[in-house]
Amino acid sequence: MAGQATCAEAGCRSRPAHGYPEPVTQTPVAPVSTGTHGAPPTASPDGRRSRPPGPRTPRRRSTIQAYIALTKPRIIELLLVTTLPAMILAAGGLPAWNVVAVTLVGGTLAAGSANALNCYVDRDIDAMMRRTGHRPLARHDVSPRGALIFGVLLGIVSVLVMGLVTNWLAAGLTAAAIAFYVVVYTMLLKRRTAQNIVWGGAAGCMPVLIGWAAVTDRLSWAALAMFGIVFFWTPPHFWALAIRYREDYARASVPMLPVVAAPLRVAREIVAYAWLTVATTLVLWPLATGWVYGALAAIAGVALLGSAYRLLIRTKRGENAKPMQLFHLSNSYLAFVFVAIAVDTFLR
Repeated sequence: MAGQATCAEAGCRSRPAHGYPEPVTQTPVAPVSTGTHGAPPTASPDGRRSRPPGPRTPRRRSTIQAYIALTKPRIIELLLVTTLPAMILAAGGLPAWNVVAVTLVGGTLAAGSANALNCYVDRDIDAMMRRTGHRPLARHDVSPRGALIFGVLLGIVSVLVMGLVTNWLAAGLTAAAIAFYVVVYTMLLKRRTAQNIVWGGAAGCMPVLIGWAAVTDRLSWAALAMFGIVFFWTPPHFWALAIRYREDYARASVPMLPVVAAPLRVAREIVAYAWLTVATTLVLWPLATGWVYGALAAIAGVALLGSAYRLLIRTKRGENAKPMQLFHLSNSYLAFVFVAIAVDTFLR
């Protein structure tokens, strides 16, 4: 029709059979330039023209920065957010400072070990994906052998630190968490089943058990309830990210649920796991917390469910599901729930 731009002219996204928008491919435009390396010449204060500097080659990060990046520090931050409140609840207040310090340091080293070994195992697919192409092994900033040795050493140190300073139950759980993430999730499940993140995500639930055991030298129903919160939270959190990077996972032949299932099924499962997450937060209420936690957990649950249902509604309408809204909100949700555990404990 006259006066209406075509899809190609507007740069809109086509919608393929799987229901997710394909990335827009733009035709590169040659730069108009008379200067060196495609940049216009510049004039100096005295009027003479000077050549601009040549193109910069990407700087390799320092060795220390590369090894730190192997540990995925941003993921570790979220794990520690769940560990400390679990310790506070176990102690009925603030535990001994040395136990807190050692548990957080040991947990950081353990998570860094698991993440570094994950990077070592997944270095082939990391190089194929936009989301992971910046990782040190994908960029060849670190050798595979160096990453393997680094990850193993971090794991050994973390287990010894936990065992010698806290107790050997906490140390055993630390070793189990590393082994589960590397062997069960990364090596066995990730490339074989769409349920990879459901069962493999159990490794990310271990910090609450480790923190509880470090304080009490035992486990309890309250600790298992916190484990359940993180367990049921993981699929909707990660599937939202996998929707955004669906093409990445498809290119690397990783069968994340959004790669192998219809968008509507993915959205419905996200809603189902969001309900399970909220229900589990409320199970913790009568086990070990008070009304402050219960009220805050309920409010946070409404926000999480609202975001999950918005994703489902957009998917049903064939619109952009905007999965990263749910992804970012789920991060805040988990942190809020566990901070509520600590606040409730102190107030009581």
